[in-house]
Amino acid sequence: MAQEIERKFLVAGDFSKGVSRSLPIVQGYLCSDARRTVRVRVCGDSGFITVKGASDESGLSRFEWEKEIPSSDAMSLLELALPGVISKTRHLVPCSDGVHTWEVDEFHGDNEGLLLAEIELSSEDEAFERPDWLGKEVTGDPAYYNSALSRNPYKNWNR
Repeated sequence: MAQEIERKFLVAGDFSKGVSRSLPIVQGYLCSDARRTVRVRVCGDSGFITVKGASDESGLSRFEWEKEIPSSDAMSLLELALPGVISKTRHLVPCSDGVHTWEVDEFHGDNEGLLLAEIELSSEDEAFERPDWLGKEVTGDPAYYNSALSRNPYKNWNR
């Protein structure tokens, strides 16, 4: 099984010049608790079901299993999702190293105004490019997990 290692940051500047592709995403949770989440996602024309385990102490790593499914099946499963389906646009921003790609999520609906950037790594100590539009690191902060945003959306935060 796979281990997901990622770092997450707020976006504090204009990332748009580096965008190579943008995809609409709608996702919901069939299960969302402290030890596991089961997510259904429609990303562009593809559907996915994903199981994630709890994060480690640092918030950098956790178990992840993902399977592509027909988008029509994903849409049907979204009808069973817990309240708080998330809508966002994912902007892909390749790094100049040719290895990494930043995923910048621009949230819509109840999470409008939130911009998060994530980068997936092969190890927790792997070096990566930090563009000047990156803001504060929020890796490991459970408030910024998508499953948490589905329960307590950004519009309800005291900012």
